[in-house]
Amino acid sequence: MLLKRLTEAYGVSGDEGDIRDILKEELSGHADEVYTDALGNLFFRKGKGRGPKVMLAAHMDEIGLIVVGFEKSGLLRVHKVGGIDDRVLVSKPVVVGKNKVPGVIGAKAVHLQKPSERKKAIKIENLYIDLGVRSQDEAEKLVSLGDYVSLSAKTREAGDNCLIGKAFDDRVGCAILAELFKEDFDLDITAVFTVQEEVGLRGSGVAAYSIHPDVAIVVESTSASDVVGTKDASHVTTLGGGPAITLMDASYIAPQVIIDLFVQTAEKLGIPHQFRRLTTSGTDAGKIAQTHAGILTGLVSVPCRYIHSPASIININDVQNTSRLVKGVLNVIAEGGLTLETTTEKIK
Repeated sequence: MLLKRLTEAYGVSGDEGDIRDILKEELSGHADEVYTDALGNLFFRKGKGRGPKVMLAAHMDEIGLIVVGFEKSGLLRVHKVGGIDDRVLVSKPVVVGKNKVPGVIGAKAVHLQKPSERKKAIKIENLYIDLGVRSQDEAEKLVSLGDYVSLSAKTREAGDNCLIGKAFDDRVGCAILAELFKEDFDLDITAVFTVQEEVGLRGSGVAAYSIHPDVAIVVESTSASDVVGTKDASHVTTLGGGPAITLMDASYIAPQVIIDLFVQTAEKLGIPHQFRRLTTSGTDAGKIAQTHAGILTGLVSVPCRYIHSPASIININDVQNTSRLVKGVLNVIAEGGLTLETTTEKIK
């Protein structure tokens, strides 16, 4: 299962090589052109000169840590790479560096903490990586300053057609794009698996500038907050509610023509769908939309509970329906059902 391979692989922002390798293997023979740019974005292109130029994008990178120092005892000091909640880190298994050295995120034992300390999340400055060694010399034989640290977790089935695992943000988008790229559309399509989204949307802008597409579709994973303590009206998305169409986030406002395209396609195909109700945090869509003189960009996401943790949950029906929706949208574009004059025209 491609999604399982992608989620269990390691690829913290700036260190996406293993994910690139999996995708190159998976899509071997499906593209007219395959290349990687200087930043590490991975491009698959086919259908040159056919229809509008379409960019599909999903980011390869995941949140993680980076080694910034050693204690004499052999413990490693780390900083965060991307947006991680300190509360999910304590006692989690990790792998460090290219050799995937196993370790665990440690902290002062609970029975040694003061009562006031037990009431707060332990900050990253007070956490460390324990490799099970006894000295700095031993640790330095295994890992180096600047080595990336990835959370380690297996992907497994659970409950009502769900999966539990890490890095669904955005390996689920990568899996969807990979499967869609194997199909044939009467379009000039470039599927881009971008880098460094979690640290500032860095790869997507470079990729969009290079391709200069007529239209772009970003496939993401987004928070599902349908849990205890959150009012129904405040749910960002609901697990099992179908693909989430973004109206606005911190980096992007969807053009009405794109919203209409996604909604009308979903309704025509009988695909359950919802709107993403969160305007904080940015996405690759924001960078892509602002490239060159502006690129018509749409964003659709798979709901995910406990995102940016080693135990996130997604619903397989949402994954399949997101894929169906993007496929439907591509077919509409191929059939000429989307005009690029967004100021005066809508979907035919």
